[in-house]
Amino acid sequence: MVLVGIVGKPNVGKSTFFRALTQIPVEIENRPFVTIDPNVGTAYVRVEDVGPEFNVKSNPRQGFIKGKYRFVPVELMDVAGLVPGAHEGRGLGNKFLDDLRRAEGLILVIDSVGATNEEGEFVGKGNYDPKRDIEFLEEELDWWFFRILKENLEKIIRRAKNEKKNMIKEIANLMSGVNVSEHDVEKAFKELKIDENYYDFDDEITFRLASLLRKYSKPMIIAANRVDIDPGLAKRNIKKLQSEFPDKLIIPTSGYAELILKELDKQGKIEYVPGEMEFRIIGTLNEKEKKALDFIECVIFKEFGGTGVQTVLDKLVFEVLEYIAVFPGGVDKLCDKEGRVLPDCFLLKKGSTVIDFAERIHSDLAKHFVKAIDVRTKKPLGKSYELKHRDVIQIISAR
Repeated sequence: MVLVGIVGKPNVGKSTFFRALTQIPVEIENRPFVTIDPNVGTAYVRVEDVGPEFNVKSNPRQGFIKGKYRFVPVELMDVAGLVPGAHEGRGLGNKFLDDLRRAEGLILVIDSVGATNEEGEFVGKGNYDPKRDIEFLEEELDWWFFRILKENLEKIIRRAKNEKKNMIKEIANLMSGVNVSEHDVEKAFKELKIDENYYDFDDEITFRLASLLRKYSKPMIIAANRVDIDPGLAKRNIKKLQSEFPDKLIIPTSGYAELILKELDKQGKIEYVPGEMEFRIIGTLNEKEKKALDFIECVIFKEFGGTGVQTVLDKLVFEVLEYIAVFPGGVDKLCDKEGRVLPDCFLLKKGSTVIDFAERIHSDLAKHFVKAIDVRTKKPLGKSYELKHRDVIQIISAR
């Protein structure tokens, strides 16, 4: 399952953000270091369901259908807040960093109204520049990668020289524990204009390599959170951040508003499809709930186009990490032996082939692969066919 990490300094609403995506009750309090051990749960990305195209109602084995969307599970981890100097042991130090080893991508939650300083302490809205949240967190992650490289580089260089090993492969093996691939190392070497026989790694070039490997292996999207506190200030700050970081995807979010909508939907008082900028009242609301929904509709939806929470997750998985969703199905029937219609939906990396898909379903399907069929067009597909987002594929094997 895809693993996404939620990161940021303490007291910026990370736990609220996590709860809004997972519906898991976690401790939420207005103070630093509420989260010590990571919260891990299941969140869901949106995929337009294929069932209506075949005039059937899908019945997912995992996830659920809401509106026109199928919500497909991913794993979400909310780690302890990070403060400057964490790589030197400040705050919860390297524990935070080590929790993130397996994460494929990161959601950096920042305080869009600048009401908390670098330590997560309340300083009053507008009294802190959110730009610093982005800068110091990337710096801490870079130092984390640098430490791993630096501690092992001498040994790697010695082995590469004596045993004529490829440095790219050796570094990739070392950094595989933090999700670095050989392709990531190749890209970094190319950007640094060095090759697989380069051994002259001083601290400067080692840090530059570490920074590139972090950038490639832990791509990040920024959730400019707490826009509900002061929408006008949040919009100004976000516009400034977008001009200062043109290469970064920065999305306005309100974890608080999303949590309210999810809770009222769960209670049967409203109908709300995550990621949409509308809801429908179907039950009795108290005055506090009416006031909250009015604010969400007239301010959060109108000014920001939604709460942004679902959008952040979807964009990270499908645009930044480049996953696609593929459905197993049959030309003659779309249900499994238990009668579930289109029960499964798999997330695979863009560029995956039919044989990769067969392997993902079951190794025997790949081992005894005969052909695949595009269920929509009924056309046969070879094992090298590159899958597209929302493909519906039947795998035919010799067994």
